Amino acid sequence: MLNDLKRQVCKANKDLASSGVVRFTWGNVSGFDSSMGLFVIKPSGVPYEDLQPELMVVMSLEGQKVEGRLKPSVDSDIHRAIYVSWPFSISGIAHTHSTYAVAFAQAGLSIPALGTSHADYFGGPIPITRAVDKSEINENYGRNLGSLIVATAAQPEHVPAVLVDHHGPFTWGKSPSEAVQNAVVLEEIAHAAYLSRMLNPKCEGLGEDQMNFHHQRRLDGYGQ
Repeated sequence: MLNDLKRQVCKANKDLASSGVVRFTWGNVSGFDSSMGLFVIKPSGVPYEDLQPELMVVMSLEGQKVEGRLKPSVDSDIHRAIYVSWPFSISGIAHTHSTYAVAFAQAGLSIPALGTSHADYFGGPIPITRAVDKSEINENYGRNLGSLIVATAAQPEHVPAVLVDHHGPFTWGKSPSEAVQNAVVLEEIAHAAYLSRMLNPKCEGLGEDQMNFHHQRRLDGYGQ
């Protein structure tokens, strides 16, 4: 079942690891098939180098394991809640604990749009969620966190990323590979934003006109 999507998700997880934005098993990628209402996700706790397509886990949008002998990622309910909210907008989600993106998340800060590299992929600042409250932690944590991500992402196609307060980044795209690419770019622009603010704490964000120009130029196919 969903053999092609399993291959895509397996490769995307391996690419996430080879890109250097994850350590150990600190991250996961999933892919969604809207025609079947099922998603494929990395199994829990398996090192990236040991992943094979047949080890990927198939899940329903109701949270049931449809196929796979291993447990799904502990973040599968977060992915599921996002797909339930955006079933026809995205087909891939990536989550990492990459250093600079996590630093912004732990500081409770959004990532400002300071340059054109940011604008190419993200048409505005990377938003951050509010803190998760006790009731959200104690009951249906994954579903609640996914819903919080969705509520925070005002423009999910324009800015395909959210930082979860004191946790880390989630990115998405029209495929698992695009979600991974956005995760890697997110870490790069977080690093650049951190260094920029260290060099000049008063540096201002990119102007709206320049932001829109660079973002739209990439959407129109420049550099792809």
